[in-house]
Amino acid sequence: MRAWLRQHAAAFRLAARRLLRATGLASALVIGIAVSLPAGGYALLESLRALAGRATLEPQISLFLRPEATRAEADSLGRALRADPRVGKVRFVPREEALKELAAVEGMSEVIASLGRNPLPDAFVVTTSEKSLEPLAADLARLPAVAQVQADSAWARRLGALERLGRLALVLLAALLGAGLVAVTFNTIRLQILTQREEIEVSKLIGATDAFIRRPFYYLGLLQGAAGGLFALVIVAVLLAALNNEVRPLADSYGSGFRFAFLSLSGACTVLALAGGLGWLGAHLSVSRHLRNIEPR
Repeated sequence: MRAWLRQHAAAFRLAARRLLRATGLASALVIGIAVSLPAGGYALLESLRALAGRATLEPQISLFLRPEATRAEADSLGRALRADPRVGKVRFVPREEALKELAAVEGMSEVIASLGRNPLPDAFVVTTSEKSLEPLAADLARLPAVAQVQADSAWARRLGALERLGRLALVLLAALLGAGLVAVTFNTIRLQILTQREEIEVSKLIGATDAFIRRPFYYLGLLQGAAGGLFALVIVAVLLAALNNEVRPLADSYGSGFRFAFLSLSGACTVLALAGGLGWLGAHLSVSRHLRNIEPR
């Protein structure tokens, strides 16, 4: 076991030395640039998804009560809504809370102060299924305490479709660039094998096994892919920092603290693991193809 571990340690050190050469680092940088595209796209999509997540993607119906409706009528309507099997969630928005939210919008506090009274009615926000949206809205519009019903699921469908489209585009881009990563590693390992052809032939003459010869190339592919993943994380961090410098004043003008967030720890580890795994795959394909053609003369 110790001899086996020493062989792996020696192969790892040899692969690390080869990686630190100019050509190895250049290949890792190319991989990093390729991997940064889907990784950065995923970080942007997750940040925007979190921003959009403040509003539900479920179809909603907003019920605005008559201005003269009493709180007792509002409570009775709330009980009726919760008893309806077509209704998923019910949220009551009293006119005081609605006024407070409106006043928090920049420039609206002066307008509200000039009115001298609260012009907003009590309201209910009801979530339901897309199938029940139109029939439920029509039934709710006939209730005596309801002044207006607003039902709109189009924005939810559009937002959901855009999110699915973005994720699909990222998957396709990641698959395409993953194939490019394998190709880069494949070519790098091929050049290494051709450069060391005579050394490999001598090793086979003195009894070196195929596993012993393959091992440093596998480690090189793994390290090159992982180094590319590390370069990608650095690139994504720098680009997000640059974007946040421009986003900050825009978000502050709306009273928001929105910033593009970096990948989570699990996301960053996934990028490193996938890049390293694809590098290993490229090395495996290259070694399997080219080493079998090298035999001692």
